[in-house]
Amino acid sequence: MKSGITKKPFGIFEDKAITSYTLTNENGMQVEMINYGATLTKIITPDKDGKPGNVILGFDTLEGYLQNGHQYFGSIIGRYCNRIANAGFSLNEKEYHLFPNDHNASLHGGKKGFDKVCWDVHIPDDDCSIKFTYLSKDGEEGYPGNLFVELIYKLTSDNELILEYSCHTDKPTPVNLTSHCYFNLSGGNEPTILEHELTLFADQFTTLFQEPVSNVPILPISNTPLDFNIPKKIGKDIHQLPNGFDHNLILKKLNNKAAELYHPQSGRCMVMFTTEPGLQFYTGNFLDKTVANENDRTKFIKHAALCLEAQHYPNSPNEPLFPNTILKPGELYRQTTVYKFSVR
Repeated sequence: MKSGITKKPFGIFEDKAITSYTLTNENGMQVEMINYGATLTKIITPDKDGKPGNVILGFDTLEGYLQNGHQYFGSIIGRYCNRIANAGFSLNEKEYHLFPNDHNASLHGGKKGFDKVCWDVHIPDDDCSIKFTYLSKDGEEGYPGNLFVELIYKLTSDNELILEYSCHTDKPTPVNLTSHCYFNLSGGNEPTILEHELTLFADQFTTLFQEPVSNVPILPISNTPLDFNIPKKIGKDIHQLPNGFDHNLILKKLNNKAAELYHPQSGRCMVMFTTEPGLQFYTGNFLDKTVANENDRTKFIKHAALCLEAQHYPNSPNEPLFPNTILKPGELYRQTTVYKFSVR
């Protein structure tokens, strides 16, 4: 199959045209995305019998992404993914106040994060990549500095989806970006990911925002349900947690390998690599059938999919012992995350 890019109209948002772009490689793998939220809407890969299937949750129309409670399906999250405690931070002796949209914390950029804006689109000479850019203005959602963000999606002949992020600022500001894709490798054949087998290359996790509350900011995952160093089914220990997994793991940094996900019935396998120090593992605990794909009326139930979000740690602007997330003028934020698909 010939590789390349196609596009089609996807709706109107705030008087701006939203377009769907499809990357296709020579193997027939396809990745679809829209410029609303720089959102991934489909990743279509074959199973062990060669039958293609979409392995992420999404919607067929823009209205799906605009409905209340859609929970960041496939979107890019910023200016700061995950949570900032007490919806604020201090920087250079100045207090900054954010929007508290998760109890008293600010989650995933606040009321209108990067997932809810229209990004600019640039199509490079490479015929299997797309660049999205966005200018987050000084004061947006309470954050200081004009932040220029660039994201490149690239689909390779090895069935790798590569996400390359970069940004720069004119004032010191926290930056923590991620992709919030919901993966279910069954391609629509199983309603949950509980039978998926997962390996996580991590040996510690951060305890902030976790129950039970701990006074220790970092704990080992050994002898806890979070220990996926040996592959196991996601459903094996999930019942030991009140709702499911929603934890930031500290990666071992073994050749940037973060996770491996396998669905035995379809044979699909996804290996994730990232330059980031952490990984938020989330099992769709708050999906409750209230959002649906309009065309086939698929209602997404609890644990319908999982997220593997490459990131820095939550609340880092208020935690001096965590890796730094403050970007300064003259510096360049860079991150690369790769999802590689295959079959067994």
